[in-house]
Amino acid sequence: MNLTNFRFETDSDGIATLTWDVPGRSMNVITPEVMAELESVVDAVAADAAIKGCVIVSGKESFSGGADLTMLQGLRDLYVGLAKEQGEQVAMQRFFDESRKLSQLYRKLETCGKPFAAAVHGVCLGGAFELALSCQLRVLSDDPATRVGLPEIKVGLFPGAGGTQRVARLMQTGDALQMMFKGEQLKALPARNMGLVHAVLPREQMVAAAKEWLLANPQAKQPWDDPKFKLPSNKVHSAAGMQIWPPASAIYRRETNDNYPAARAILSAVYEGLQLPIDLALKVESRYFAKILRTKEAASMIRSLFVSMQELNKGARRPAEVPPSKLRKIGVVGAGFMGAGIAYVTANAGLEVVLVDRDIEAAEKGKAHSHKLVSDQIAKGRAKTADRDALLGRITASADYADLKGCDLVIEAVFEDPKVKAEVIAKVEAVIGPKTIFGSNTSTLPITGLAQHSQRPKNFIGIHFFSPVEKMLLVELIVAKKTGDKALALALDYVRAIRKTPIVVNDTRGFYANRCVGNYLLEGHLMLMEGVPPAMIEAAGRQAGMPVGPLSLNDEVAVDLALKILKATKAQLGPEAVDPQQDKLLTALVETHGRLGRKNRKGFYDYPEGGPKRLWPGLAEIAGKRLDPESVDMAELKQRLLVTQALEAARTNEEGVVTDPREADVGSIIGFGFAPWSGGTLSFIDNMGAAAFVKLCETLAKKHGPRFKPNRQLKRMAKTGESYYGAAARKAAGEAA
Repeated sequence: MNLTNFRFETDSDGIATLTWDVPGRSMNVITPEVMAELESVVDAVAADAAIKGCVIVSGKESFSGGADLTMLQGLRDLYVGLAKEQGEQVAMQRFFDESRKLSQLYRKLETCGKPFAAAVHGVCLGGAFELALSCQLRVLSDDPATRVGLPEIKVGLFPGAGGTQRVARLMQTGDALQMMFKGEQLKALPARNMGLVHAVLPREQMVAAAKEWLLANPQAKQPWDDPKFKLPSNKVHSAAGMQIWPPASAIYRRETNDNYPAARAILSAVYEGLQLPIDLALKVESRYFAKILRTKEAASMIRSLFVSMQELNKGARRPAEVPPSKLRKIGVVGAGFMGAGIAYVTANAGLEVVLVDRDIEAAEKGKAHSHKLVSDQIAKGRAKTADRDALLGRITASADYADLKGCDLVIEAVFEDPKVKAEVIAKVEAVIGPKTIFGSNTSTLPITGLAQHSQRPKNFIGIHFFSPVEKMLLVELIVAKKTGDKALALALDYVRAIRKTPIVVNDTRGFYANRCVGNYLLEGHLMLMEGVPPAMIEAAGRQAGMPVGPLSLNDEVAVDLALKILKATKAQLGPEAVDPQQDKLLTALVETHGRLGRKNRKGFYDYPEGGPKRLWPGLAEIAGKRLDPESVDMAELKQRLLVTQALEAARTNEEGVVTDPREADVGSIIGFGFAPWSGGTLSFIDNMGAAAFVKLCETLAKKHGPRFKPNRQLKRMAKTGESYYGAAARKAAGEAA
């Protein structure tokens, strides 16, 4: 065999070891080349009478992250091309045949007549775990880094290489559905207890144990290939089975609001597949997989949440001519909630941190935030006391700005007041070196204005973290008028070091994310003042695909903060820059009723001790009117909540704030939860088509006001048939040429 991605050797007992080790990659991935080589190995094992079985291991620290999703993108492109050249029927048949090759390969492996075992250490996800499931024996290492799972749902797909059928034959049906719907990664012991794997052993014992089992079980078969096999939850059409499917369908609709075709396909594939022999069941799964792979939702989610996200994480926007930064020491000024969070994620990445505040008590309080976060992880078994000690040892709490000397980057996270920030800038620049980069963490204040207080505007950049810092993946880097490439490059290196995803935007009030989020909140506020029942507003947000409704979100970010931003906008841009109805609502909530949001347990919702939150009845009185729920068009509410955000994203693109659709889409999903099923704000428009989107905007503008009027760029795109990604591809091709 001529193998590039594997090493194959056989011991004196006739047990083969197949070591998966793709050259030039830190993680094994499934590619067409890997598939072809694996098939040649299966054929060789089956044909050689001297070989009694085969153990599959990884030559890397982890087993595999699964399939290279760009391979699946290529399949979709193949379908589109063939449909144009040879017609829909030919294209669909070829697409179906190609999309099920991995499933057929795994079925060939498990029925070749020789047993296979998977010895897994590290992550084993998606198509790689489906490979393990097709082996007659699955052994995991007891290392905390070992994880298995089927996370395909998170990129708009579902396990299409036998996962839906094998998992549903190993576990109780309800548990299997739950696992695939959530796409969670399982630790070794829970995976064993759930019946997904056979054993959990120390890493150094796995291969020997697997070989011993293969020698003892030369005729081993998968349980579903035994004629006497019975499903864990009994037959679908049985008393036990019919207690599963009605609630499963209800849970699916509650959790997805029918926005994710892949989740629906999981439900259908398992329901139909469990009524069939395994080979027919796998064919059913493959048909659903081919269908889902062709959906706009899958294409958009793969592009944004896998391809684009990887490209941004690897530095797609980094100035190429600037050499990599060697970050060692980071300063954080302001030890409040945001500053403390920034200090934690920085120290957690192994960097030294100087955390400065007005006095040592405040600085130590900020450091205590890191102590609490790691202690919580220790309590959950995710960290050790030594980890906490090491992390805290990397944070120096101080009240002396002089301790910032020697920092590669200083980030201020003080109160959102230009005067306060100006004072901090002056104090910091008095002690740092000329090459140190200064980052301002602000959610709304224009960076160019703040940079005017700096003596080194080329070294000044906005670094906008999202709250809570330790959980949110996005960091928005704001380039001011005089920000230099070195500042941008170092900021991008820092974001990569703390394992977050950066987007680069040009300066404007609210930048990108908060402009879109502001529109979402505004629309919810205006709906409330129109008399729409608040429960319907919240339900519309969730049904549209947002993580929470606009009123809930406002409570989380603080109602008084929204009012402060509104007042600041009015003071700087004039009263016409704010909506009077929103002004009336927020002023009444904050100044009349003292309702500040979740932080004081009173906002749009009441937050009683020990009970669930509930909408505050006084909202109807502030609105002054209440529409009959039967007269409210729920579909239109959902449209308004999504269109207002997508339209604002389009405006930022036209203004040159966000210049790359990848950043607009990735930023919208991981920054403020914009309907992941859509692929992001600009994908939402592209998938609808500019002409249809403009028409929808104009319809909403006639009914609800000029805030829905489409911008010039969108109108031009509607006439030419242009798309955001089409334009970006042509631009990239032009630059490459």
